[in-house]
Amino acid sequence: MQTASIQWTGEQKFLATSPSGHSVPFDSDRDSNKAPGAMEMVLMSLGACTATDMVLILEKKRQKLESLEVLCSGERAAEPPTVWTKLEVLFRLRGTLDEAAVKHAMSLTEEKYCSVAAMLKKTAAITWRYEILPPSAAK
Repeated sequence: MQTASIQWTGEQKFLATSPSGHSVPFDSDRDSNKAPGAMEMVLMSLGACTATDMVLILEKKRQKLESLEVLCSGERAAEPPTVWTKLEVLFRLRGTLDEAAVKHAMSLTEEKYCSVAAMLKKTAAITWRYEILPPSAAK
């Protein structure tokens, strides 16, 4: 079993330590906004999870990926618990990329590999999009 530790540091602020030993601050008070809130971290986790999959899958497909940005947008329920109900994941990729390879990588992260997406789709409708930008000009 993995264990995360969350230490209250005052007000609505906390310091979380992951099972691997990394510390991350949280701030549940959106007025003071000193660190991300828990639900923001879930949104960022979705992006990080899918980004990892995309990079690894495209690498295996021998695609020349220069850059990747993942934009995760969402809407939450109006009443508590204010879970994510609608999410959109946009992959903005740059490089010499085969569109079929990008589509396949996106479907694999959506349907098979991203554990964060697998959890979130139990409460949220998730849409997936991508944009392929041309390779950077040679320097």
